[in-house]
Amino acid sequence: MKQNDSKLAALLIVLTAPLLSVIDVFIINVAIPTIKRGINATDAELQLVIAGYLLGYASFLITGGRMGDHYGRKKVFIWGMFFFTLTSCLCGLSNTPLQLNIARFFQGISASFMVPQTIAYIQVLFQQPRARTKALACFGITLGIACIIGEFLGGFFSYYHFAIPGWRLIFFINLPVGILSLFAALRYLTETEKHQSTRFDYSGVLLLTVALVCLIIPLIQGRELHWPFWIIVLLVFSLLLFFIFFRDQKKKLQQNKPLLINIQLFRFKDFNIGLLCLALVFIVNNSYLLISTIFLQSGLHINPFATGNAFVIYGLGFGVSSVLATRVAAQYSKYQLLFGVSLMLLSLCLQVLSFSSASFGYTTLCAWLAVYGFGWGFVLPSLLNVSLRSVPVSFAGTASGLYSTFQQTASALGVSVIGGIFFGVLGKQSSISAYVNAFQFATYLDIAGLAITCALILALPKVAVSTEMHFAE
Repeated sequence: MKQNDSKLAALLIVLTAPLLSVIDVFIINVAIPTIKRGINATDAELQLVIAGYLLGYASFLITGGRMGDHYGRKKVFIWGMFFFTLTSCLCGLSNTPLQLNIARFFQGISASFMVPQTIAYIQVLFQQPRARTKALACFGITLGIACIIGEFLGGFFSYYHFAIPGWRLIFFINLPVGILSLFAALRYLTETEKHQSTRFDYSGVLLLTVALVCLIIPLIQGRELHWPFWIIVLLVFSLLLFFIFFRDQKKKLQQNKPLLINIQLFRFKDFNIGLLCLALVFIVNNSYLLISTIFLQSGLHINPFATGNAFVIYGLGFGVSSVLATRVAAQYSKYQLLFGVSLMLLSLCLQVLSFSSASFGYTTLCAWLAVYGFGWGFVLPSLLNVSLRSVPVSFAGTASGLYSTFQQTASALGVSVIGGIFFGVLGKQSSISAYVNAFQFATYLDIAGLAITCALILALPKVAVSTEMHFAE
């Protein structure tokens, strides 16, 4: 096989990791009401189906990247893909909410080990700037395709009936792709150079994971359990653990010991503001995807297939704008970010107005979703540039890991907090007006989050940046 062909083959193989991991986020969003009926889950258990995956993903992202450096990226990719495929099947075989949520948590952990190897392989295989830019464009296109596939299949399998319940198939479809990816990786993927000097902060990973679990689970379960004392204790304990984690990382930095997060990154103003923007937009986006699909299916009684197709429009808008955005992200990152967030804000405002009565047009819904997705596609690349533009190259790898961890954590918080408020306002009611009221209340919070994001963006200085440092170690 020629060198260029082998590089292309390797790229196609490792792109299956972000493809599957993103499909499993979007396919779940559309299928959530069907899953709820299939395993007789409560609203809180339903939130955990999404948040548990994101929680496992966030906790081990940095460690997953470093594991690839230490043990070899091919080996870690293969084991990550193997366990992702296995846990996907366990999700499909689950009979109780507890079984499903445990499997989803470990599915998220598996994703955190396989996905970082994709960017690492792009760095190794495509060292020329032009070739790397094309490879990263393929990475971005893969995310857009995964979004569209996930939305479509989530609606398709939720609506049509098969020999086994359709919601189980949304997990089993990972099996053939996973097997093909594993076979191709074993056959065609070459191992990268190992850095045996890489050290791991095991205690830091444990502290961060326990802190996140103690924060997210009480936020989800508290409402249904009427905030018992032990829930409050867990929340306070999570804050204590975050404080201990911060002090632990600071001490390890001073003693030159392996650490999970280099707290020196927080000295850079752009990075801090970028992380706040990141947290807000991902809280908004993931909470919106949850509440909107429940609102459309359970409240407005739009069938899952039609709901999935509506969100395909959202995915198409995201795909088109993300391709456009990557071409100009470095030059206009601040204003591109502001433009994207403003489009998302406009879409949510229009949706609140459209759903103020029981009558609305499906075409209008698709139009607002297209505007929202188009704005979201402009946000992602420019947000990365805004967040990392002042970070020195020597911190780029650590900063990217922290950025990704914040992203997944914020996603879980959005599902937990805004999703919990939506269910709290809805209560036991099932009328259309009750769903409209709950959707509007939760969306007002999302609108407030995006408005604050716009204010933070305006506080950033105008700086033209290079994207090369973002992918350098």
